[in-house]
Amino acid sequence: MGIFSRLTEIVNSNINSMLDKAEDPEKMVKLMIYEMEDTLTEVKSAAAQVVADKLRLTRLAKTEKDKRADWENKAQLAVSKGRDDLARAAVEQKMECDRKISRLETRLAEVEALVDQYHADIARLEEKLASARNRQRSLIASHHSAVNRKRVEEKIYKLNTTGAFAKFEHYEKRIDRFNAEAEVIQHSNTTLEKQFEDLEHSQDVEAELQRIKSKVNKASGKAESEKTAAAKANQAEAASVS
Repeated sequence: MGIFSRLTEIVNSNINSMLDKAEDPEKMVKLMIYEMEDTLTEVKSAAAQVVADKLRLTRLAKTEKDKRADWENKAQLAVSKGRDDLARAAVEQKMECDRKISRLETRLAEVEALVDQYHADIARLEEKLASARNRQRSLIASHHSAVNRKRVEEKIYKLNTTGAFAKFEHYEKRIDRFNAEAEVIQHSNTTLEKQFEDLEHSQDVEAELQRIKSKVNKASGKAESEKTAAAKANQAEAASVS
């Protein structure tokens, strides 16, 4: 396929439509970018050659115009000197320069039009290339996102299929059992401490009870002694009266 055929096909193509229909859009866009870059290089090289032709034709046209002006001056000089034969020869050379200039300007106009066309084609191709590169970045980002999502889903599936969550539940039950045992032990310790507290309290109550009993017994003994003494005193008094 020639450069112009490929260029026409690329600039007239619908990149999005082509990628949407492709089985592997990312691979397809890489190939498109490679083709565009290769074509752009060729187009720029051809355009550079045409620009070089334009410069060469411009120089040739200027040279012929300078010659024409020189023959014009020579013809005028010959006429002023009465040398019509030389004037006629100078005029013929001047006319030959006119013909060359005409051909050069015609060719130059064609080349300038071709240069303008090259510039337009290069601009359109660069626009297509920029669009393809943007689409490539989007596709790569989407592809990486899809790969990462697939990797995450595979890990989740692996966790489900290996019974990882069942293991978690088993560990949770063991932890709950440990907590329950700890609570029972704590309750047992609390109950034991309570029994000792109750025992100490009972001892205190018993000691206080014994103190009170002792006090009451002492008071009762003293009262009985006083009563006995009073009785003896009464008997002694009665005996003395008799």
